[in-house]
Amino acid sequence: MKRFFHSELEQFRSNLLLMGERCIEIVRLSTRALLEADVSLARAAKEKDDAIDELELMIDAEAIRYISMRAPVARDLRLLVMGMKAAHDLERVGDEATSIARRVIKLDAGLPVKEFYAIPQMTTLTLEMLRDSIDSLIDGDAEKAIGIPMRDKEIDRLNKANFADIAGRIRQDGSAVDSGIDLIFISKSLERIADHASNISEEVVYLYKAEDIRHSSIVKEGKGDPR
Repeated sequence: MKRFFHSELEQFRSNLLLMGERCIEIVRLSTRALLEADVSLARAAKEKDDAIDELELMIDAEAIRYISMRAPVARDLRLLVMGMKAAHDLERVGDEATSIARRVIKLDAGLPVKEFYAIPQMTTLTLEMLRDSIDSLIDGDAEKAIGIPMRDKEIDRLNKANFADIAGRIRQDGSAVDSGIDLIFISKSLERIADHASNISEEVVYLYKAEDIRHSSIVKEGKGDPR
């Protein structure tokens, strides 16, 4: 019977990891579409969002069923609670990536990378944060997870710099209003994806160390391990 319960939890965990991999894929596609001005990649990214939504529903249903029927305790309960919260963050990652893809299709102007301000740097850092948050979950690596929220501060800084730079260009060149607004929203979507990656890493720490770091100095000020 214990093996049966264990297999249910493994299936739950597998679906969560699958959702994470699909989110990484949709973010890669949407950001490549932007930097390469490739509308076909943007359309391919949009098509992947429904599968991510379905996985969130499946994960929530599995967690509620297991909690109601098995009355789990300790780490098993933390896994289920963390999984539902992480699935919500991953669903939002998919939505933000889809938003980027939609704006790439709208732009469809072949803007050169030099016109994107700090967005190429943001895409690299954001993907690294998302990849590391999923890896920390896969590997049960709470120490790696602890370091991820500190990296979010740089994403925030770049997003603010993008807003200032793009707004300045719009003031100087009225013809840049439409594309500039789209780039501001793309930058904001990347910043939100990084926020969700940070949230997932906090849940990983909670799962494996039973420590809640959401409002600690590691998150608020980026000072490192709060212990």
